[in-house]
This record gives sequence, C-alpha cells and structure tokens, in this order.
Amino acid sequence: MTSNTAFAKGQAFQTPEFEQKLDRLAAVAVRTGLGLAPGQELVMTATLDAVPLARRITEHAYKAGASLVTTLFADEESALLRYRYGQDASFDAAATWLYEGMAEAYRRGAARLAIAGNDPSLLSQEDPEKVSRVNRATSKAYRPALELITRHEINWTIVACATPAWAAAVFPDLPQDEALARLWDAIFAASRADQPDPVAAWKEHDANLHARADRLNVKRYSALHFRGPGTDLRVGLADDHLWLGGGTTAGNGRYCIPNMPTEEVFTTPHKDRAEGRVTSTKPLSYQGTMIEEISVRFQEGRIVEARAARGNQVLQRMIETDEGARRLGEVALVPHSSPIASSGLLFMNTLFDENAACHIALGQAYSTCLKGGDSLTPEQLASRGANKSLIHVDWMIGSNRIDVDGISAAGDSEPVMRAGEWV
Repeated sequence: MTSNTAFAKGQAFQTPEFEQKLDRLAAVAVRTGLGLAPGQELVMTATLDAVPLARRITEHAYKAGASLVTTLFADEESALLRYRYGQDASFDAAATWLYEGMAEAYRRGAARLAIAGNDPSLLSQEDPEKVSRVNRATSKAYRPALELITRHEINWTIVACATPAWAAAVFPDLPQDEALARLWDAIFAASRADQPDPVAAWKEHDANLHARADRLNVKRYSALHFRGPGTDLRVGLADDHLWLGGGTTAGNGRYCIPNMPTEEVFTTPHKDRAEGRVTSTKPLSYQGTMIEEISVRFQEGRIVEARAARGNQVLQRMIETDEGARRLGEVALVPHSSPIASSGLLFMNTLFDENAACHIALGQAYSTCLKGGDSLTPEQLASRGANKSLIHVDWMIGSNRIDVDGISAAGDSEPVMRAGEWV
C-alpha cells in the first residue's frame, strides 16, 4: 500500500498509527457500514482528495469478495470552472446518462458507498441562480437512483474523509497540516475507527439505537412538539410511521448502517401536519454554500415563510425546487450529549452536524419509516403522509435549550427530551 502523502505533507499522515486508523475506517465501512456481500459490485463516489481512503476501501471490498469496484471521482476545482466559463445553457444540463447508469447498477444488485468531505463553501461566491439551476438539473437526473436509495432497495453507506478545504473551514486558525490532523482525529473518533475493535463497538452502538427506536415505536406518538428560542413547532407524524435508528436490512437482504457516524433515531413526518415556527441551531452546508440562521414557518405542513441571515437566496431557490421541497420528509431526535456534539466542533458537513442535534429534513421521505412502506405504491405512500421531492436536505434544530414533547392520538403530552437530553 502506498503512503498517504496526498492527504498532507506533514509527517502525521505517514505514521503507523494513522495508517492503522485509516485501515480500520476502511474495513468498518465495508464490513459494518456497507455489509458488502461476496460477489456484489460496489459503486463508490469521492473527491480527488479522498483517493487514499478510496483505495483502502477498494482493497477491503475485494477482500470481502466484491466482484467489481467502480469509483467515480469528482474534481471540485473543475466544478468551479463551469461557473466561471460555462455558457448559460450549460447550467440546466446534467449527466443524465451517468445517473441512469448508476440507477441501473443498483437495480442489478450493486451496493453504494459515498465518501464525504467536500469543501463546505466551494460555491459560496458563485451566482445563486446558477447554483440553483445546476442543483435542480442534477436532482432531476439523479432521481431514479435516489429513489432506490431512499427506499433502501440496496445496501449503502456514507463515510467521511478529511480534506484540506474542509479542515480549513472547521479549523480556520490552524496551519493546514494541523487542521487536517485535527479533523482526521475527529472523524476517526466519530466513526469509532480509533477503537481497538471498531466492528464490536459499532455492534453495541447499533443495538442501543435500535432499543431507543423500539421504545418510541411503543409510544406511538401522533406528533412531536419542539420548543426553544425561536422555535415552537408541532410536527405531526405520518400514519403507521416507524422509528428507525442504526442499521437496517435493505431490500436485497443485506444489513447495512447507512451513515457512519450516526447518533439519530428518525421517522417520517406527515407532509400536511407541520405547524409553527422553527429556527436552525447550526449552519447548513448545502451544495457548496453556507446557509445560516434559518427561520421558517409551517402552515398545514407547508413552508409559508422562510429566511436566512446568510445564504438566503440559496435557501429560497432550494425550497422552490418543487412542491415537496417546502414540506418535511424526516424528523430525527439526537441527544445534545452525543459524541459529535460533545466534541464541540461545528463540522459544516451534514453527515456529522445532523448527528450532533435533533433535525428535520425538507423533501423526500424514507418509505422504510412506514409499516410495509417498501411495498406501497407512490399513491399509497402519499395517502399515509409521506412526502415526495427531488431533494432531501437535513438541517439542525436541536440544542441544549430545546425541549421535545410527545403528543398522543388523544392529545395528551409527555416529555421526551429536556434541555436536549432524553427524559
């Protein structure tokens, strides 16, 4: 295996300890996160900065019996060139052929692994209208593949790779090598790759998340009520909703943990039953733009007012993607004492920040969060309250100043979380 000098020039990235943790991260991503089956193909996506981790994952995938690993690398600098020099019509174009190919690979049984680590502010200086057009075109093209993922037809997972631009955003006052080392330490800790037996650690954590989801399923709340500074929001839950947490058995029979890290238990809200105002508690990094201090008001499930202190134009265009973009597709509960919140870091990456706080997602709902959801038609899903959209965007609404109550079908209320912690 070649050394990982591509991560940085510092010696910290050539030590046996770093190599061991990186190898553990790759191994646990394949064995526990993905649950890759012998003979299964793997489709992986990553940025160029993640080449060393992608190679490690490829190695472990073949050791696990993968028949073929295909990795699609993206170059963020090339993405910027499109905005600088592309003709106007190009911003409505997307590589439909590529996404159709990915969807076909999933239909034929391939697994999906994404390596996260993009520059949180890559497109922050670009024209919001152009960014919105690109996002809309990409979302439409990616829809066939996204549906297979949100319905959990395949086993899939997301893991993270520290990159120079991401590290600089999280640790702006540190030299590049030190920032990168600090971010890697945080990723290894959150992903349990710093533990002697990450697979065993994930098994225990997975069991705890399932136990929490089981307790909520016994309660059968009809709604959740969030209260705190700038927030008084009642989220009605979909008919026959299910709480999930940790891993799940995909439609192909493989058990996977879709997000690594994960600290949430989540379910599907009813698309027509959100009422009140909610304020974000952490910035949202969306498609290369930072959106901060989001405040929206829901009426009959739909956003009727929305604003952000920063990135407001991007927020407005995001919720105009389609009708479903103004409605909720997910609500998740995360204690403020989660390891990611306890780190004190703002990761500016949804994979991490959503696991530091309770959150909601605008857009597409997960059919697996409904009883028998995988076998329901789109019309049946809609009748139970599941939202449909081209997007699925999580943003954080929880903190140690947020209380959550569960509302029964009879209208009775009881505490679920106080000051961000489980009651």
